[in-house]
Amino acid sequence: MVKHEGVDSSENCFLDTRMWGKEHGLSRPYPVVCHLLDTGAVLQELWDVVLSDKTRAAIADALGLSMTEARTLVSFWAGLHDVGKITPPFQAQLPYCYGPVRNDPFYVSAPGAEAEKSFRHEIASHWALTELFTAAGYPSDGRLLRKSVGHQVAQLLGGHHGLFGAVLKAKETAQASRYNAGLGAQGWADQRRAHFEELRRAMGAFAVPVGGLPAGLAVVVAGLVVVADWLASQASVIEPRLPASGWSGTAEEVDAHWQAAVKAAPGLVRAARLGRARFSAEEFSAMFPFTPNSLQRDLAEHLPGLVDEHGAGLVLVTAPTGDGKTEAALFASSLLGRASGARGLYFALPTMGTADAMRPRVEAFASRSLSGERALMLLHSMAWLSPPGGEGEAASEALVGEGVMSTGRGTVVEADGWLRGSKRGLLAPLGVGTIDQALSAVLPLRYNALRLFGLSGKVFVVDEAHAYGPWMHQLLVRLLEWLGAMGAPVVLLSATLTGRSAGSLVDAYRRGAGFREPSRVVPRYPGWLFASGVSGEVSAARGTASNRARTLKVSRRPVVWDTAESAGATVREGGRRAALREVLAPVVAEGGTVLVCCTTVAEAQQTYRDVRVAFPALVARPGGLRLLHSRFPADVRASITACCESTYGKPCSSGGAVTARAASVLVATQVVEQSLDFDFDLVVSDLAPLAQLLQRAGRGRRHERGPLGRQRWAAAEDEPELVVLDPLAVPDGSVPRSWGKVYDAGLLRRTSLILAKCAGEGIAVPGGVQRLVDEVYEEDFVDGLEGAAREELARLDEERVAEEAAERHLAAWTGICAPADVQGDLSKLSRREAGVTEELLTTRLGADTGRVLCLYEQADGAVTLDPGGKEPVPAGGRHGLKAAELANVARRVAPVPGRWLRGGEPAGAVPQKWGTHPSLRDLVLLSMSPVGDGTWRCRHGRYTIFLSEVGLEAE
Repeated sequence: MVKHEGVDSSENCFLDTRMWGKEHGLSRPYPVVCHLLDTGAVLQELWDVVLSDKTRAAIADALGLSMTEARTLVSFWAGLHDVGKITPPFQAQLPYCYGPVRNDPFYVSAPGAEAEKSFRHEIASHWALTELFTAAGYPSDGRLLRKSVGHQVAQLLGGHHGLFGAVLKAKETAQASRYNAGLGAQGWADQRRAHFEELRRAMGAFAVPVGGLPAGLAVVVAGLVVVADWLASQASVIEPRLPASGWSGTAEEVDAHWQAAVKAAPGLVRAARLGRARFSAEEFSAMFPFTPNSLQRDLAEHLPGLVDEHGAGLVLVTAPTGDGKTEAALFASSLLGRASGARGLYFALPTMGTADAMRPRVEAFASRSLSGERALMLLHSMAWLSPPGGEGEAASEALVGEGVMSTGRGTVVEADGWLRGSKRGLLAPLGVGTIDQALSAVLPLRYNALRLFGLSGKVFVVDEAHAYGPWMHQLLVRLLEWLGAMGAPVVLLSATLTGRSAGSLVDAYRRGAGFREPSRVVPRYPGWLFASGVSGEVSAARGTASNRARTLKVSRRPVVWDTAESAGATVREGGRRAALREVLAPVVAEGGTVLVCCTTVAEAQQTYRDVRVAFPALVARPGGLRLLHSRFPADVRASITACCESTYGKPCSSGGAVTARAASVLVATQVVEQSLDFDFDLVVSDLAPLAQLLQRAGRGRRHERGPLGRQRWAAAEDEPELVVLDPLAVPDGSVPRSWGKVYDAGLLRRTSLILAKCAGEGIAVPGGVQRLVDEVYEEDFVDGLEGAAREELARLDEERVAEEAAERHLAAWTGICAPADVQGDLSKLSRREAGVTEELLTTRLGADTGRVLCLYEQADGAVTLDPGGKEPVPAGGRHGLKAAELANVARRVAPVPGRWLRGGEPAGAVPQKWGTHPSLRDLVLLSMSPVGDGTWRCRHGRYTIFLSEVGLEAE
């Protein structure tokens, strides 16, 4: 405990090195002042390495300081994040350290102050720093603290554990220790001030900001603080830096520690791979080993001039499936990334399967086109099972952390989640993952600001922008507002986006960037447009030619819905089963590939059984009949998908002759609609909204296979065929009850009527697509109908509009506010309405789904992870499952409807000895017994659940 004289010291300003800050995983406690210095040093390095020149300049400009002053000041703030640990409740966590302090007459506190466990140290930092910044001369508003710069910074630092505290009241902060006994009284406040002043002196942070940070920049600084804290908290980093015995915190000792921390910081950041990817390649030819098509060439010729004139912004690309949107997006990303100083990109997709398929394409692009730090993360709930370079041992190793975190138990889980899971993943320069990883940033979830920070310095690419319902679309709108405010470039891709939806996305981005007037976007199909985030200028959409203009031949088959009938039942004339047999029979006889796309998993399973009975010769040949949907164990689904990619994927470019394929039928659900590069000779689909039908049709004759690459009946590659099985086209037809709420009934009715007009002449692709997609949603559509048909559609439209409004309201109710509405109060990012829990929000992103692991009871009484009885169920232990065991369990998990699992047996819970890894969270174990013919069964709650060759079913 040493008194310091000098700059800004007071008579009672001394540094007490008995105040500890870290001890978990260490040989002895680490003085809090050392951790504060370490964190400040790491932030300086992050400032230099992670932030772009434009972001650094924007922060300096908002604070009214020079770049150098801003760097020093923000680093000083980061150091102060844990000043709230200088309080009785925190110090009392180590009784042997707290005893001498408690008995020291210098420290006075109310009786029981050390027992105020709910007064966490980050809350104490918020309270204490508000007063300290005000005393240091930060601009303040005596009446409204949210307008005070000191309070804004204190609130920001108080959020370093992922949640921001509410705005404090001026009258309470004036007598803080009276309102919060956990702050302590005499001595405690002095000691916090001593650490504040000593940190300020050592770092040279005497500049005082003139103004505060707008919401977008406040989120960036908050994210920097969290990352700096986590990097500086690694036990492997702290242990070698523990002060020697007798270290008393003299000015010389503090200065020496600070200099050592500054010297060590670059290595920490470099080891974490948090650097910058540089978009080095400028020409399309340098990025891709092929000649650009019409869309890509038009972008390459015209987008650079727009970006040079107006700065970076948003690019919207609308084109059919198979027209090279992915490469167009990566080219646009490179251009926007250079213009904005972005440090990487995040490619967001609708599903885990599409994300897995996209990763190698982005990886190949990065290897050719980027330089600098090119760490790439795959981000979704099961991504850790797909490490670069393969499976097995690598997957197991991906679960092992890089070291212990010196922090409390709760933070160990969070920090390890950042290092190896979703929280850290968005901070890597490059990322490919599911859209929910990004949308979580605009929900009031812990560390949502860290997610926003992770996206802020990157180009954000959204594939299949049309594929999200009203709730997720509204969240995407909110995210685009934040990205616009933070100056992050965006690329949106869609095959079937309505003009109204396109306008809402473009205007959201512009609104965040400060341009509130609507743009009245009119997209071209195929084509693209550009909206500047700097000038607000929106270019006129450019239409482009398609390298593969085609006419989609549509056959609309009126059918009575009879999918519930057993596979052996008599085939009803006019039914769906009869129509499907009629369509498939010539293909089975002559050869060729067919996709049969069903609305529900249950109907896909039943259709597979029915086709199996109808065409035994097809089933007899390897790969003749396959089934693909989401309700398989993960390893089984991965194996099926790999076989499908081999059979129905793009022809090999090795130079060998492409031959026509033998008869093969894939029965599937909507999982094949998006981003999977499948090519079929014929596509058969149950009725769906027009946009989804066009997506499915895009899997028909997708690639050029040449004159010998298809059977004669499918030789016309520019005239793909789509057969739609339409239950609304029969007299008194209605939407099958088995479909539930999968699709809106009004959109199905509209689509059915449009298909009736298109069936004779076909659909021009791409020329006629945008008109039809927009027509489905036109308000005056009902004007062309009469009588009961008009009344029914009007009623269905009213229901759809009401449901969409409810979904948008839910998004507004559960999501965070727009950046313009933060107005100095970061707690709006953490505030939840009554009844909104973290579980509700994360569940809502994944809809009503559950996760199960089947355990197989063998004849000898053993229980295994596989039906063959070769993989015993792991027992676990004191530290949970080993990495390899955990990977083996997780790759066998299957998703199921949440209703199957409600009211189930407690015996289905994960054993405590398996541990608490996130992949085990909410997992339900099903004890399956054999019933013959390769089928397994168990009873869970109200349901009997079966597993067979068609996947999981329940009754």
